[in-house]
Amino acid sequence: MTDDRAGQVPAPISWEALAAELAATREQAAERGDADPAAWDAVAAELAARVAERPVDEQPVPAVPVEDVAAVLEPAPEPEPAPEPAPEPEPAVLLDPVELRGGLEALLFVVDDPVDEETLAAALRCPREQVRQGLADLAAGYDERSAGIALRRVGEGWRLYTREDHAGVVERYLGEGQRSRLTQAALETLAVIAYRQPVTRARVSAIRGVGVDGVMRTLIGRGLVREVGSDPDSGGGLYATTPLFLERLGLASLAELPELAPLLPETATFLEEHPDA
Repeated sequence: MTDDRAGQVPAPISWEALAAELAATREQAAERGDADPAAWDAVAAELAARVAERPVDEQPVPAVPVEDVAAVLEPAPEPEPAPEPAPEPEPAVLLDPVELRGGLEALLFVVDDPVDEETLAAALRCPREQVRQGLADLAAGYDERSAGIALRRVGEGWRLYTREDHAGVVERYLGEGQRSRLTQAALETLAVIAYRQPVTRARVSAIRGVGVDGVMRTLIGRGLVREVGSDPDSGGGLYATTPLFLERLGLASLAELPELAPLLPETATFLEEHPDA
């Protein structure tokens, strides 16, 4: 058999065409009744020769999925930096009993609401179990000596309270304290406000020649003076007396205040006592 394809570049092999050719050859052999194995050997040899004539670099290369190509060409994402570890809390250490008791009392004294054991332990930097035992010992100590204060557990927290045994003392103080007599400085300040109202705190200080912040707080706390507005020039608060002031003095209105002139010293006497005025 001569090969007319010598010297020519072999055409690409189509495996589908080869399969079809092989099937056609088998059918032709079946129609002729040719079952000679030598015929099939010739066909296999022809197929092998055609495959051998094709260079290796022309052999079909399996197609690579587009997704795999993109994965190779695109750079791999850089790994995210690991988060910085949180600072470890300072280890809790057992405190000396005296130091523990003092620390607990100091903290309980400044809190306004019941405070839980965990918060106390974090502030003292000691184990929670030691705080729990320290609170129990502190409460027992107050009870044993009938102290004026008692330590009670309220919900999940602890708080200091005045002891019920001394409630009468506290009530008398709160009741009589409001009825205690005013100091001379408070009376002088109240008189200035009564006759010059509404008046600013700075003006009262200028008239009296001394600061009146503390005295003003006392008068406001007693309910004798209240703030009624602000000065349009300075922006300072304006103060005036209250109805309780009139009630305590037995007056129906400010018009019943005594005349101020008769209460002032004579001019000559004042100049003699204050020659630099």
